[in-house]
Amino acid sequence: MDILCEPPFSIPQTFDAVDEAIDSNADISEAILAAGLSMFSTHVVDDTWKGTATPNDLDKARSTIRQLYRDWSLEGLPERHASHTPILAALAEYLPVLLAAGRHRHRILVPGAGLGRLVFELCIAGYTVEGNELSYHQLIASNYILYVAQSVGQHKLFPWALGFNNHLSRANQLQAVSVPDVLPSTALAETDERLQSDTPLRERMVWTAGDFCELYKQPRYLNTFDAVTTCFFIDTSSNLIDYIETVTHTLQPNGVWVNIGPLLWHFEATPTPAATERQTSNTGSTPSTAGPSARRRVAFGESGSVELSNDEVIALLERFEFDVLEHTQAPAGATGYIQNPCSMLQNVYQPAFWVARKR
Repeated sequence: MDILCEPPFSIPQTFDAVDEAIDSNADISEAILAAGLSMFSTHVVDDTWKGTATPNDLDKARSTIRQLYRDWSLEGLPERHASHTPILAALAEYLPVLLAAGRHRHRILVPGAGLGRLVFELCIAGYTVEGNELSYHQLIASNYILYVAQSVGQHKLFPWALGFNNHLSRANQLQAVSVPDVLPSTALAETDERLQSDTPLRERMVWTAGDFCELYKQPRYLNTFDAVTTCFFIDTSSNLIDYIETVTHTLQPNGVWVNIGPLLWHFEATPTPAATERQTSNTGSTPSTAGPSARRRVAFGESGSVELSNDEVIALLERFEFDVLEHTQAPAGATGYIQNPCSMLQNVYQPAFWVARKR
């Protein structure tokens, strides 16, 4: 093993560099935490809370930090371009044309808004935007970037430091990016000055926290929005019909739904407790030995979970008061999702893109 301690390998030095990268990532994590405590008017009086995070919490925190690469670094621009540019172009084409100063009259809902970059870009374009997010990890982080960060490039982030696979060089693993690539507060103020909008910024960019379907099926959201934009979102549903019904409820007549993303159904491999119990009692088999067709029939009957193909998604839209105006694949090119462009392994999506109008 001594050979790996010497140049050109110098593995102990690599571990030291990774430790420093972790410390740098911790700096932005602590800044987000401090802003989150203030956001919820919470004060920490001692350290008893430390070490109480669950493994799931830690995974979500790490994922959120890496999401900063996609949403708020210059290096993440190609991924954002592939996802956001088609959405902005579709809104310009399919919403009624308004002068820039009057564009705030178009209200847009962004479910699964994550760290808020799409919400920000839509506000920069002049729209009134409501971002919705369920994850409090992402809500706290987006609040920090959008409202608390003080300067461009304030934090040095090492998005790939914790992964040791498929690197062409250690320099790739230890690549640093600066976040944010723009200062949202300054950019939004400049937009208000440029547009001379009648609606102040604090009314043009608002956020809600909670489950998309539970919140937006409420009567107060009936026929509220001119457009709904979903970006890498619809495959987070266990039953797409719930999402379609919710979007239908929130859209005004003739409103448009703009979607881009893959169909990486998040609940495909999730067991259903009720289905497990029923399958065992009816067949005497455990779910691992029961046939896949039987398991899927039971799971669909109990939970409504089903994974549709893209053509089935389009057919379903047409059954639910929507006319599909445009349907294509990867209009701005194939894209990764928080993908290291220097990695020897590339996971690349050819995302579906469609625009549908509510009848």
